[in-house]
Amino acid sequence: MGKKLKRRFFEKPTLKVAKELLGKYLVVKKRGGLASGKIVETEAYIGKKDPASHAYIGVTPRTKLMFGKPGYAYIYLTYGMYYCLNFVTEKEGFPAAVLVRAVEPKEGLDLMIKRRKIKKIENLTNGPGRLCKAFGLDKSLNGADICSDVIWIEDRGENPEKIISASRIGINVGKDKKWRFHIAENRFVSKK
Repeated sequence: MGKKLKRRFFEKPTLKVAKELLGKYLVVKKRGGLASGKIVETEAYIGKKDPASHAYIGVTPRTKLMFGKPGYAYIYLTYGMYYCLNFVTEKEGFPAAVLVRAVEPKEGLDLMIKRRKIKKIENLTNGPGRLCKAFGLDKSLNGADICSDVIWIEDRGENPEKIISASRIGINVGKDKKWRFHIAENRFVSKK
């Protein structure tokens, strides 16, 4: 397979990590089996001054992971029903993270289809809640080490030719920031 990314990858500036994650592979190995997918869409959330970031209100039981060491999963529940996967970035004490918005499913398709109970591949992982359900990600992996043998990122040598920068989705503030990145013309992007 590919080369597992080390913690130093996540220690870089968040916008750089958000862009460089595109084309890398999310891999999750749980009791049900292994699932993987190429990351095709991300969003960056940076610092306490970013009004769209959970860290905007400071350290809380929910956000303390964002203030922690880079290379850990920050998984939270949104709308009371969907989990979202983020990777903590930069340095300890500075709250920043990258939300994984969409992946192109690759390995473990049967497992993902079973978890999502759908058959249309394009809708399997094209959104943060959808990909979390397909990959079996929930609060049990909140705080998980992204450099572990349960959840990790692989570099398989795929570099996108064209990356699009756009406004973040599902927020009321901070829309002026073009901190959502996706691979151009990929059919698994949640919103073009």
